[in-house]
Amino acid sequence: MGKKKRKSFHTWKDQKRTHDSPVQAKKHLGQHFLTDETIAEKIAETLSFEGYDHVLEIGPGTGVLTKYLLQNDIHLIAMDLDSESIIYLNQSFPLEHQKVVQGKGSFTVLEADFLKQDLGTLFKGQQFAITGNFPYNISTQIVFKMLEVKAHVPEFSGMFQKEVAQRICAKEGSKIYGILSVLCQVFYNAEYLFTVHPEVFDPPPKVQSGVLRLTRKADFSLQCDEKLLFKVVKTAFNQRRKTLRNSLKTFGLSDILKEDTIFDRRPEQLAVAEFVALTEMIANDTL
Repeated sequence: MGKKKRKSFHTWKDQKRTHDSPVQAKKHLGQHFLTDETIAEKIAETLSFEGYDHVLEIGPGTGVLTKYLLQNDIHLIAMDLDSESIIYLNQSFPLEHQKVVQGKGSFTVLEADFLKQDLGTLFKGQQFAITGNFPYNISTQIVFKMLEVKAHVPEFSGMFQKEVAQRICAKEGSKIYGILSVLCQVFYNAEYLFTVHPEVFDPPPKVQSGVLRLTRKADFSLQCDEKLLFKVVKTAFNQRRKTLRNSLKTFGLSDILKEDTIFDRRPEQLAVAEFVALTEMIANDTL
């Protein structure tokens, strides 16, 4: 399978625009259709297509990203909850883009709710990437759902509200470093790639957007209990202004453990690896 090198990214403004949307954007689904071909192509290029043959696109809408993904030798499942988009992708899209649809990649349209889908069996247990122009109203839920099947997902990329994308990629010491940052970065290397402006969407959102990439670490196994780690991270950041000694009181920590200087710090001061070490300390604590 031929692979493409990743390209460097910058801030992309309005360049080549598509024609009027063949599908009506629906507010209750959080739809904002991308109308910029250049940006769609750049999002497709965020994936390396290394180590997997399958890609899941969430919310393909009018297929502006779909057609660039299909230029690679992959099996693509385009999943959408919007029946109008499904009809368009099944009927009109293959006629309008015959060369792409009949090219290297294979293409399946699936009408389904990503948040309710059994992702582990979607590609019969094989590795797959996830990408898309994600509905902003469920974007964080999409990330948490992806983390449930991280063993199957070596790459994850796509469009978020800019602040959410920045939060996922934030490092310790930042005011926006939080639960999403730690729980993604414990398993993935996170990169904020480029900013996308509202005028390249139909209808334009009221916020800027950002495209990110998560690349799974070569060794993404944990040295601590995963469920406990998630609980520690969420509990700590729910009271982020407090020191860990105060925010983690509900864990019933021993006085000896609480003497450790790590408990003098606030959660945003801890690197991802330190959260893992902290979780292991709590698991081994004896009253």
